[in-house]
Amino acid sequence: MGNRNMQKALLALVFLMGMPWGCKTDKKEDGSGEGQHIEKIVSEDLKWSERMALSEIHRFPDPTLLDFQEKSRWSYTNGLVLQAMSRVYEKYPDQRIYDYIYDYADRMVHADGTIETYKLSNYNLDMIKSGDVLFYLYGRKKEQRFKMAMDTLHTQLEGQPVTSEGGYWHKKRYPFQMWMDGLYMAEPFHAKYANTFMDQQEAQKTWDKIVLQFDQIEKHNRDPKTGLYYHGWDESKEQRWADKTTGLSENFWSRGMGWYGMALVDILDFIPESHSGRERILGYLKRYAEAIVKYQDDTGTWYQVLDMPDREGNFLEATGSCMFTYTLAKGVNKGYLSDTYMERAKKGYEGILTEFISVEENGIVNLNKCCGVAGLGGDPYRDGTFGYYINEIVRANDPKGTGPFMMASLELDR
Repeated sequence: MGNRNMQKALLALVFLMGMPWGCKTDKKEDGSGEGQHIEKIVSEDLKWSERMALSEIHRFPDPTLLDFQEKSRWSYTNGLVLQAMSRVYEKYPDQRIYDYIYDYADRMVHADGTIETYKLSNYNLDMIKSGDVLFYLYGRKKEQRFKMAMDTLHTQLEGQPVTSEGGYWHKKRYPFQMWMDGLYMAEPFHAKYANTFMDQQEAQKTWDKIVLQFDQIEKHNRDPKTGLYYHGWDESKEQRWADKTTGLSENFWSRGMGWYGMALVDILDFIPESHSGRERILGYLKRYAEAIVKYQDDTGTWYQVLDMPDREGNFLEATGSCMFTYTLAKGVNKGYLSDTYMERAKKGYEGILTEFISVEENGIVNLNKCCGVAGLGGDPYRDGTFGYYINEIVRANDPKGTGPFMMASLELDR
């Protein structure tokens, strides 16, 4: 082949390699090409809350496999995302969203009310969270199996092992331990259950137990110097992660505090105004808000370990940032917090969009820089050190971030 022909062949190859293969090509009515574009799966004309809901459905077509699971399971992450989707659906009805929520409950709750993969004897507070999904669906379609499943979750809470002062153990296999997470997992569901299915006397007892859980966290987990909350407290002081004097874990983990903030702002929707503990919880929320805004970064977001922004390895983290933003925005919208906090919420939201959100060409929305998992104890052992928290997996689209992102978006009408 001559040099000229060789050059032509190479140019043709370069052209072909640059072609956008697989893209849909629009045609004008006269049949002429109008250019190529990627077909949108999620429209950019929708609100961010809708866009994230539809993106999650696209990412995880099977709602029982949320949280990157290979096998269907009853878990708190499903409940978190699906509850967020239920709020999106109520404001922006899209049958795809409702069907996705229903599909989870339909497949996980049997006709006799038993729950697939759930074991009451584990006494795991995390397993209560998906009860919020059942409560939502039962309100729309009075399927008795959903009520029976909720009865089972209530029975678990009635028998949940407790500390000497009545605080729920996080799980039976984590004896004498109260974690920040547990308040969000269990208490909003239990309050709704009490308000709907119990007589006044029984409901009063349940509200008392619910308020006690918050009282215990305030007594044991809150640091009076910073106003921040330690992730866990071990009454027995036997865990390696527990301080031998206080029983507290070592650090202020962003998402741990995020769970608690969402619990505070959500429980106030259900605790009656006449209950003596309601004003205390309002006070807890106000001083919680005062504390977290002190640690808000200039970007509007928050660090994985809240009080160590300059320590090597620490990073701005998405799930906690979404939870704090939701807590502040809802707190203002409900009148629980002063209007001054709305500017902080808006700053947080803009920071989330800038630091963590990316959008693919097909419209799918991603939430990046999410701490995938963190806990205390267990096997392999999680020691609660700074090194532990900054070295856990970081990934995109963790449901512990996408759910709160949807809820924050709704509160800010974004």
